[in-house]
Amino acid sequence: MKKTVSTVITGLIMSTLFLSACSSGTGGQADASETSEDTITVYTAGPKGLADEMTAKFEEETGIKVEMFQGTTGKILSRLEAEANNPVADVVVLASIPSMEGLKAEDKLQPYESENDASMNKDWSDPEHYYHGYSASALGVAYNTDNVSGLDADWKEFSEDEWKGRVTMPDPTSSGSAVDFLYGLTSTEKDGWDTIQSLMDNDLLVAGANKESLESVITGSKDVVVSAVDYMAYKAKADGEPIDIYYPESGTVISPRAAGILKDAKNKEGAEEFIDFLTSDEAQELVANAYLLPGNEDIPLEDRAALSEIPALPVSWDGAEEKQEDTLDKFTEMMQ
Repeated sequence: MKKTVSTVITGLIMSTLFLSACSSGTGGQADASETSEDTITVYTAGPKGLADEMTAKFEEETGIKVEMFQGTTGKILSRLEAEANNPVADVVVLASIPSMEGLKAEDKLQPYESENDASMNKDWSDPEHYYHGYSASALGVAYNTDNVSGLDADWKEFSEDEWKGRVTMPDPTSSGSAVDFLYGLTSTEKDGWDTIQSLMDNDLLVAGANKESLESVITGSKDVVVSAVDYMAYKAKADGEPIDIYYPESGTVISPRAAGILKDAKNKEGAEEFIDFLTSDEAQELVANAYLLPGNEDIPLEDRAALSEIPALPVSWDGAEEKQEDTLDKFTEMMQ
């Protein structure tokens, strides 16, 4: 595993190695000896409800059973590393294109040209078909509607006195999307690091992953999340929580989520059927229902902004895995 990926998951590797050793063959993960032609093993980064729906529909339509492990991108990468000498998974689904690029660079994926690739967003998938961008989230500004009546501030405006101590963001050592945000903002905006420093100087709270940071705003302990994962905010709003989200006018980061077939997959044919299903219209509609952006832009959306409506920064993901190492190192130094 390259240093970049290791850096992102520094706080997770040792504990996950231990947990993997303790839980092998339990908790929904199939042991290697249990894999058969009628079963595939999928390691997937949430959202959990969508993963459960996908699995149920796939099993119903193909008769292939899915053994699933769900976790963050960091936990999944740690698990793959721990199982390097006894690989278990057939398919991996990550919330980070740079991490997928890392697996490809390490020769851990195998290419597959799906029958549905032509209808998917070309910018989110590997041109050599090593991974398939089946969905994406956009990183916006979520705020508590009980404490803030309306909001359209741009990123750097949260360094003003009125926002002192009221803003939080996910910890990039726990959240791959937060690393994507830092990388996207600082690689496309020449004053991007100045913006981040000004937020830190205004008592920015950096703690927990996406769920924890959003929860702090839902409960009102903080008023605003910058680089909030939008689908979580849309779902919380639909559930009646006092929260809303928008995208700053200067632009934000679209963070694609992708799936790939592992090189050591024991059920290659079953894994290919799973990729075909993820990119099918039926599965793409499930993606839209989970408030994510579908890889197929022809799928209609309700109750969330469409990709064409979101001001996006022109982020290039080419070589982003190695560049994100420098990004995370610099952010960590600034926090000290």
